Amino acid sequence: MSYISNTDNAGKQRTKFCKIVVISIKELFKNPNPDEKSKELIKCIAVFLKKICNGIDESLLAWEKRNFWQKSEKFRIEWEWTGILADKIANALKKDDWGEIAVLITSVAKRFENVKVSENHRLGTPWVGAGEEFDKIYG
Repeated sequence: MSYISNTDNAGKQRTKFCKIVVISIKELFKNPNPDEKSKELIKCIAVFLKKICNGIDESLLAWEKRNFWQKSEKFRIEWEWTGILADKIANALKKDDWGEIAVLITSVAKRFENVKVSENHRLGTPWVGAGEEFDKIYG
C-alpha cells in the first residue's frame, strides 16, 4: 500500500483564502459607492477571513504533536486577528455602518499587502454565492 499525500492542506487553503480576500478587496475598491455587489464582496471577505481563522488549529496539529508549543502559539497569535475582524465586519454590515466597514476593510488590506495575486488567477469570482455562506455563519 502506498502513502496518500494530502495536497490540499491547511497552509495551501490559507494561501488560497488570502488571495480570495485580496481579489475581493481589489474589486471592492473599484466601486466607491455601496451597492448590492459591495455587500456581496464584504460578505465574501468576512467568510474567508473566518475560514482562515477556522483553519488555524488544523495547521498547528503537526507542531503541537512535536511539542513545538512556542512556535504554535506564535502562529496562533499571528493569525487570530482574522476571526476577530471577520466578526467585526459582519456586525458592521448587519448595522449598515459603512464608515466602520471602510476602516475594517482598510485594516485587512494593510495586513494582506504582501499577498501577490496574478492578473490571470484561476479563482474566478469567489464572492458570488458568498452571501449564503455568510448567512450560515452569521445568521
